Amino acid sequence: MFDGTAKARFGQDIFCEGERETVTGSTGKGGFGRIEQMFEKIGNFIKKEIELLKRFGQLQVEYWGRVGKIFLGWSDEIKKVLAKLMYRQRGRFSQSFINVSMAVIFFGAIVTSGKMEELIAKSRSSSTGGSGYLVMAADQSAGAQTLVSDLPKGEITQYRVQDGDTVSSIARKFGVSMDTIMWENDLKSVEAIKPQQILRILPVTGVRYKVSRGETIYSIAKRLSADPQAIIDYPFNTFSDDETFALAAGQDLIVPDGIKPNEAILDSQVNVAQRVAPIPGVKGEGNFIWPTVGVITQRYSWYHPAIDIANPNHPDIVAAQGGTVITAGWNGGGYGNFVIIDHGNGFQTLYGHMLNNSVIVKAGDVVKQGQKIGVMGSTGRSTGTHCHFEIRRSSDESKLDPLSMLR
Repeated sequence: MFDGTAKARFGQDIFCEGERETVTGSTGKGGFGRIEQMFEKIGNFIKKEIELLKRFGQLQVEYWGRVGKIFLGWSDEIKKVLAKLMYRQRGRFSQSFINVSMAVIFFGAIVTSGKMEELIAKSRSSSTGGSGYLVMAADQSAGAQTLVSDLPKGEITQYRVQDGDTVSSIARKFGVSMDTIMWENDLKSVEAIKPQQILRILPVTGVRYKVSRGETIYSIAKRLSADPQAIIDYPFNTFSDDETFALAAGQDLIVPDGIKPNEAILDSQVNVAQRVAPIPGVKGEGNFIWPTVGVITQRYSWYHPAIDIANPNHPDIVAAQGGTVITAGWNGGGYGNFVIIDHGNGFQTLYGHMLNNSVIVKAGDVVKQGQKIGVMGSTGRSTGTHCHFEIRRSSDESKLDPLSMLR
């Protein structure tokens, strides 16, 4: 049993306990509310900062855009001012500009000329060196080669006579006949030249002829004892009508292998080569054999589509294969005394620079493999005794590497 005091105290305790629960519960709910409010304020602040940053970026873009427009406007104005100034001052500084430019060009040429000469010398030495490949020992002729002319074959060359030059030596140097030089320069004798004299050198053996009214290819060829086809085939001759080969009065023609009328032939050792068609049914037998013996001083290349076989002892030259001799004699283009044989099997062979008066075959002859056709010499554009040997296709005269076909 509880007395009143106890009841009163018990009731008080209950009240106090409930009060404590009420206060405690009230305090917890209020704390969470304040935290939520704080996070909400932070979120709003961040949003405002992001909006401010966006606005700042927009302002920066706008600012620099305006700066760029101002700068571009200035540059355009500057360009316009300069253009007006240059237009007003046109021509005033042109001579100074030209002088400065020429000075720069000359300075560059002086600085680089030594190196260019060195490179050219190296190129020439490397392209003309002999291979030394031995067919038979003949070291004395290691430098004998076909001279590949660097002259523009369609133009007349102006040559200044040097001390010690003769008409004969000049003719050999340019691969033309003595008569060609005599006729072109109206020389009365071979002794008529002197040092420092300027001679006109035709690109090929023959005559330069000025066309008169009414003349034709055929009448000119007859007058100059030449082949009309050779006049037509010469690539630098021109015609007023390419179909009829009509000529214009007053034009110059190069007549290959032409002979000036009523003139004595001084170069009596020159027998101008004539070309004939191969004899049907005549065919070469077996593989190609070596046409002579000696040292290979120059091999096949794009600028020298042949091989040079040198020997100072002037050995015989024989047919590398049987066939028809279609050309034999003198060539003004650089081969000197030469022979071409058509073998009737799609191939032709050429033998160049043979000794004067040594060619013992003529156009139209049939020869057998190994038959003698001449003697090694140094006629035409040549630096020493050797045989310039080519193998060609009959269809288009394209030249093949003889070393890939010789056995």
